[in-house]
Amino acid sequence: MSLVHKKMKIFSGNANPELAKEIAQNLGMGLGQSSVSRFKDEEISVDINETVRGSDVFLIQPTCRSVNDNLMELLIMIDACKRASAKSITAVVPYYGYARQDRKTKPREPIVAKLVANLLTAAGASRVLTMDLHAGQIQGFFDIPVDNLKALPIIANYFLKKGFDGEDIVVVSPDVGGVTRARELAQQLNTTLAIIDKRRPRANVAEVMNIIGDVEGKTAIMIDDLIDTAGTITQGAKALKDAGAKEVMACCTHAVFSPPAVERLADSEISEVIVTNTIPLSEDAKGLDKIKVLSVASLLAEAIRRIYEELSVSVLF
Repeated sequence: MSLVHKKMKIFSGNANPELAKEIAQNLGMGLGQSSVSRFKDEEISVDINETVRGSDVFLIQPTCRSVNDNLMELLIMIDACKRASAKSITAVVPYYGYARQDRKTKPREPIVAKLVANLLTAAGASRVLTMDLHAGQIQGFFDIPVDNLKALPIIANYFLKKGFDGEDIVVVSPDVGGVTRARELAQQLNTTLAIIDKRRPRANVAEVMNIIGDVEGKTAIMIDDLIDTAGTITQGAKALKDAGAKEVMACCTHAVFSPPAVERLADSEISEVIVTNTIPLSEDAKGLDKIKVLSVASLLAEAIRRIYEELSVSVLF
C-alpha cells in the first residue's frame, strides 16, 4: 500500500511517535516534517516545516500521560494546520483522554469528555479517528464525524492463534459496564461469558463482590478497554483464582498503567497481560515479561487510507 501523495500529510506529536512512524510505514510514506518544543515557561511551540496548503492532514497524537501537555500539543498542531490552509484535518487520537469524565454523577461535576470534544472542534479538526472510547456515546459529543475503531479483532486473533477457544476458556468482564465488550470476545473465541460484580467506593478503588458465571477449572481471560492503576483487574484475578479458575489472563486496548499498576500486575495472579500500542509503555512496564504488546498501526493506517480515499470505514468495525 503506497500513498505518496502531496495532498496527504501525516504528522506526529510527542505522545507516541513510534506508533506514528509505524502507521506511516504501513501507508508507504514518511512522516511530515514538524517539531514540538517548549519555551522557558513551558508554553508549547509548534513548527510545521512543510506546506500543507490544500492537503488532507492527519495528526497522530494520543492524549495519554502527560494528558494536558499532549492535548495542548494536538490543539496547537490543529490550529497551525488550519491557519496554513489545510484542506481537512483529521485528529488521530488512538487514546482519548478524559473519556472517563463523560457524565455527571454528582452535583457540580464537569463533563470533561464533552469539553475536550468542543476544544478539538473549535481548534479546527474536521474529523476524529480514535480507538475504543471508554464510553461509545462520546461520539455524540462531537459535531464532526468520529470513527471509533475496535482493537478487539486484533486481540481475539492473538488468542485464536494460541489455540485459546472453546469450552476450556471463559471470557470475563471486570464489571457490568464491560459486558458488551466481553461478550464480543467470547463470541469470537466460541466460548462462555462471566461477569465480576464489584462495588467502587471511590475513584481508583475497586472492591470485588462476586462472580456471575462458571470459571472453575477454566482459563479466564479478563477484558477491559483500559488498565489504569490495575486495582480492578488484579482484584478480579484473585477472585477468579479463588473461584477455581486454572489460569487468569488479562487484556485491554489502552495500557494507561498509572502507578502502582506495574507493581500490582507483577505481584498478581495474572499470567499474561495483553495490551496494544495506543499508549507507549513506560520503562518499568517494558521490563515486565508478562506484558505483551500488540500493534494497532495497520488498523489505523487502513482507516486513514479509507478516509483519504473517501471509502467506507465501517468495514473495519
